Amino acid sequence: MPQSENKKFFENLTGAGKAIAVLTSGGDAQGMNAAVRAVVRMGIYVGAKVYFIHEGYQGMVDGGDNIAEAKWESVSSMLQVGGTVIGSARCKEFRTHEGRLKAAHNLVRKGITNLCVIGGDGSLTGANLFREEWSGLLAELLEQGLIDEEATKIYSALHIVGMVGSIDNDFCGTDMTIGTDSALHRIIEVVDAIMTTAQSHQRTFVLEVMGRHCGYLALVSALACGADWVLIPEMPPEDGWEEKMCQKLCAKRAGMKRLNIIIIAEGAIDRNNQPITSDHVKDLVVCRLGFDTRVTILGHVQRGGTPSAFDRILASRMGVEAVLALLETTANTAACVVSLRGNQSVRLPLMECVQMTQEVQKAMDERRFEDAVQLRGRSFENNLKTYKLLAHRKPESELPHSNFNVAVLNVGAPAAGMNAAVRSAIRVGISEGHNMFAVNDGFEGFAKGQIREIKWADVGGWTGQGGSLLGTKRTLPAKHIGEIAEQMRKYNINALLVIGGFEAYLGIMELLAARGTYEELCVPMVMVPATVSNNVPGSDLSIGADTALNTITDTCDRIKQSASGTKRRVFIIETMGGYCGYLASVGGLAAGADAAYIYEEPFNIRDLQANVEHLTTKMKSSIQRGLILRNESCNENYTTDFLYQLYSEEGRGVFDCRKNVLGHMQQGGSPSPFDRNFGTKIAAKAMQWITKKLTDSYRQGRVFANTEDSACLLGMRGRAMVFQPVVQLKEETDFVHRIPKEQWWLKLRPLMKILAKYKTSYDVSDSGQLEHVVLNRPKAFEAAI
Repeated sequence: MPQSENKKFFENLTGAGKAIAVLTSGGDAQGMNAAVRAVVRMGIYVGAKVYFIHEGYQGMVDGGDNIAEAKWESVSSMLQVGGTVIGSARCKEFRTHEGRLKAAHNLVRKGITNLCVIGGDGSLTGANLFREEWSGLLAELLEQGLIDEEATKIYSALHIVGMVGSIDNDFCGTDMTIGTDSALHRIIEVVDAIMTTAQSHQRTFVLEVMGRHCGYLALVSALACGADWVLIPEMPPEDGWEEKMCQKLCAKRAGMKRLNIIIIAEGAIDRNNQPITSDHVKDLVVCRLGFDTRVTILGHVQRGGTPSAFDRILASRMGVEAVLALLETTANTAACVVSLRGNQSVRLPLMECVQMTQEVQKAMDERRFEDAVQLRGRSFENNLKTYKLLAHRKPESELPHSNFNVAVLNVGAPAAGMNAAVRSAIRVGISEGHNMFAVNDGFEGFAKGQIREIKWADVGGWTGQGGSLLGTKRTLPAKHIGEIAEQMRKYNINALLVIGGFEAYLGIMELLAARGTYEELCVPMVMVPATVSNNVPGSDLSIGADTALNTITDTCDRIKQSASGTKRRVFIIETMGGYCGYLASVGGLAAGADAAYIYEEPFNIRDLQANVEHLTTKMKSSIQRGLILRNESCNENYTTDFLYQLYSEEGRGVFDCRKNVLGHMQQGGSPSPFDRNFGTKIAAKAMQWITKKLTDSYRQGRVFANTEDSACLLGMRGRAMVFQPVVQLKEETDFVHRIPKEQWWLKLRPLMKILAKYKTSYDVSDSGQLEHVVLNRPKAFEAAI
């Protein structure tokens, strides 16, 4: 990687002579081990000594063997393990001055002045108090003769960096905390299973999920499974909610639906701050409706299990960022937390985040529920507004009547989450007063007239289904352009929403180019990216990519486990993606791969030789398994078979080799919670854009839109959802290889190499900027979602 003058590389930062300690405190969360692994390996990589503090603050107070130096191999094979292997405990003694004095003495004895704390707001608040008292604690230790004058000078400042590990996602300032996505996986797995038995017996299920003070898990799982009702502490239901809920359940049964799902956060309250329990909700349904109703309390199931791909990547990125933050601290640097906004790492002042989090609880206690929702952050607000929009249909008399006809179609290969996007688009469109039409089998079906009007109830239960229920094909519209224009005239289609991959992107361009010939195509068009390859220009993420990453990660875990107890073994795994190396690179980071070969980063035989030698060296130590990922089109000559034969031959006598082609299993399965949520929200936003464009382009009794900005792609760019005219994306596109010319995730590849013990350059230009929480709050509620 060339080092330009505009970039800053971490080689300029050194950890030589520094000691970093990592601890996990409070409740455990899946992904904590990935964060610990990243801190240990990045710390060792930059030359620092790294220590485990076992059993959280209790271990810091007790000292002794609880504070132990960590080696590179100490964190091997822990990436896929849930919980925290270094232990976590709540410590009353640390809350006392005497306990913190003991902890300070134990840290000074080991020469530790840099702490990486992984926990919730209580743990991080305690760490900040410890930092503020540090100089006074050293003075007391000196006075008691436990340390000397020189030690007080050498260890004069304590530096703190926090990472938020909490399945509740209850910490303000971050979009997602470590463990939340995995907890959502556990919830959705249970909900999907319960829905099958509920449907068999025509039952109502009340599911209680964790969230004593935060309703994030309940809200997002309700959005991801299409629950009929959700109860959360931040926004209690209006008075008389019992009757409204029963009416909703009854109406759904009258519409021939055989089940009802109600999701309730354990901390749910009413408008008078009185608790609403799952048993109370069950009794309501039984007494008023007579429905067969069961309660399921998920409990600690949500904390357990293997961390999701998202949590592994998040925790790995945060762990590396935490070490970089510690290397850059000075005596005057305030304690910070490393966090995620959109897909970018940020650093935020710890106490600003804590104060904002405490303000949420204060707002709820004072019954300022609108303020509580706003303080939770923009993501929480969007989720709540989208759920209300999709779950509760307004009466016909209250709906606007635009008389616009909007068509929705899937184009390209199927991707998990497509159906959630279609459901969202249909229901938002109906709420906006449009007549919604579904097109089967993409542009090919469009040309053949496979078009039908679709109603609100027709998309019930679509959220959790994989594949494409509308049917999808890769056919481009150019060869059928006349027939498509005829069908648009026949059905009076006034706008198009295309959900798909690179073919959808090309299709929108072809329709745009044909506007001069066919006036019927002069209508608003918007594309929502949905492809496992994540290769669409204009968007950092695509619907379906997260599900595919989880499939890759789960499969790699099983494959590595298959070698447990056998001799040393290296696995070569081929992933999908065409020429786009997203799945191989990010999947490699999530699975702990030693290398990932991709088209975007050319390699030659010398690189392969270096990789083999590196693995051979590792295998001669205590490492038992190696993992290599290869993108399917990374190189036409260095095929999966070639790599298998090369590694088998060169590793002879040290390790043996196996290969596996994952194939279409990456496109199958139920969508992950992330893809369900992402698909739902991005499609809702696309439909609201369509409504605005239809209003703006309606002139003299018809819709006419032929400007560049009337044919857009809606994508996630950094921290924002952005509408971009497809014409403007041409310059960003490599049409030959069907990939964007610049891809954000390439910045993550050095992380995988560092964590696999390769020497490499890592661009940290985006790091080191301390932001303020208040500056990132929206000035007003968003009008749309």
